[in-house]
Amino acid sequence: MIPKAEFDAASAVKSIEEVSSMVKFVSSYKWQVVFCALVMMLGKSPCYAQTSGQATDTQANDSDQPIPPAVAKKLAAMEERIAQLEAELKARNAQPSATVAAGVPVKAAAPPASDATNAAAPATATSSNSSATTMSAQTTETAKPAKIDPFSDWDWTWLNGNPRTKEIFWDSKFFTPEIRTDTNYVFDFNHPTDHSMGGSSELFRSQEVQLEQLGVGGDFHYDNVRARLMTQFGMYSVTTPRNDPSPGHGQWDLADAYRYISEAYGGYHFNVMYGINVDAGIFMSYVGLFSYYNFDNWAYQPSYVSSNTPWFFNGVRVQIFPTKHLKIEPWFINGWQAYGSANHTPGLGGQLKWTPEPWLNIISNNYGLGEDDLFVPHRKRIHTDNSIEVKYFDRPDRPLDKMAFTLTGDLGCEYGSGVSCYGNHKGGPKQSFVGYMVYNRFWFHKDIFGLTLGGGQINNPGRYLVLLPPINGESAITAATSSPYFTENPGDPFKAWDSSVTFDYMPKQYITFRWEYDYRHANVPYWSGRGGITPPGGNNGFPTDYACITGASSGQTTLAAAETACGGGLSSVWFPDLRKDESFIDLSIMVKF
Repeated sequence: MIPKAEFDAASAVKSIEEVSSMVKFVSSYKWQVVFCALVMMLGKSPCYAQTSGQATDTQANDSDQPIPPAVAKKLAAMEERIAQLEAELKARNAQPSATVAAGVPVKAAAPPASDATNAAAPATATSSNSSATTMSAQTTETAKPAKIDPFSDWDWTWLNGNPRTKEIFWDSKFFTPEIRTDTNYVFDFNHPTDHSMGGSSELFRSQEVQLEQLGVGGDFHYDNVRARLMTQFGMYSVTTPRNDPSPGHGQWDLADAYRYISEAYGGYHFNVMYGINVDAGIFMSYVGLFSYYNFDNWAYQPSYVSSNTPWFFNGVRVQIFPTKHLKIEPWFINGWQAYGSANHTPGLGGQLKWTPEPWLNIISNNYGLGEDDLFVPHRKRIHTDNSIEVKYFDRPDRPLDKMAFTLTGDLGCEYGSGVSCYGNHKGGPKQSFVGYMVYNRFWFHKDIFGLTLGGGQINNPGRYLVLLPPINGESAITAATSSPYFTENPGDPFKAWDSSVTFDYMPKQYITFRWEYDYRHANVPYWSGRGGITPPGGNNGFPTDYACITGASSGQTTLAAAETACGGGLSSVWFPDLRKDESFIDLSIMVKF
């Protein structure tokens, strides 16, 4: 919340002393004088209307002693000063407030906005005989502003990855609710016959209206203890767990255990420096800048740097705030977007977030040591993700009222067990990730309309971060064993770029109507074509094998063996229709309370 203007302690003391002096002056006169003062404050005709020594009719009925001119003058001054103080108080109470995101995780929904602590109001005098010196000390002490919450003194709702809601409709000392809905319709110009799309962590089916996410939850907070819960019903409950290979390591169905939860953690807030939070559970990833929740973003389909990097982590994080504009956040997590550990080494990482100016946000996310390739022990992964967000134009009174841009760059690689970070040598073929994305946002008509232009590019030899197309129901677990149609072998090439144009209509802070056009290109067949990516008759339950043209599984993982098993050579083997290019229009309605 934008802090209310601090109370001017010196001015308040002076005003109290003035009123106290006036009260002392008139206290020696009869009670009728006080009665007249009350009558004046109620807006009646002043009792001192005649100052020539002749009392008014009211005075004549109540007292035979007229009010001296000096007293009348003092009472008039008192009335004027009281009116002035009332006007100042009304102006202070009418000052608008707004909530801003406090150190929100990007690529995530961030935790709810934190309000700045308002300065305490000065003590009220209860007796005309109170000491002015005592009042002054009390006022100075109570007016001292408390330490504000980190990132709460400036408005950060313009950031890509932050929700733009500034008000909470309902809140309490114990619980802050949050409700999200996200529904979309995609028109894919490739017209896949099975309506199934690949290569996206946001869009999954075309020519249909689909509920992307229904999230219900919020934040619990009392006596420094904190917890957060956010559900994910809809497409997210199936598509997000599908990209995690770790449930294939060991027993118990982790994917089903967590599929309806996007965030769930508990922790404690320590009143040290500007605060330290210790949380354990599932929390959102910040890698890739964009939020997991599309309402918070400038575009619906983000570029590869965001879409192909983690959306969540499962583990422990510590948020340290040395200043109100700096966050240091180490992570101890199971792995790279992993409910469990794909092997035996957990991942380590963290974020640095710095906001030195209200128009500048600098973020660095880093990850390392995790062994995240299922069934490939001792292959480690490192990754760095860095973003800068700049608001370079802000004129609320103009038709084009705001402009900002974001630039994100990522570098990463895997090493060990047959692959290398440095090129093709004895350690194995190069397995790396290089990518960037840039977006520019325009706001119009007091932020009611928004226009975003952007895109990006990646190079990921080995394809270890490329989202695997869901051919015949392929998942991250089955792909780790075999992916006959789109392989992820060491050294397999993958280069791609994309662009998008996004238009938003935001009549209220709680809703966004979005229209977006996207074009994406890869150097190898990757996107769903007209023939689709589902065998005849539907998924046959064997995504690791080649399928026959009849839809049945060949039971074979090599093409030559599959041709023999299907009985008719190459023409008897089914192949998905994959294309190098994809363009689509997506329409969405998103709500957040």
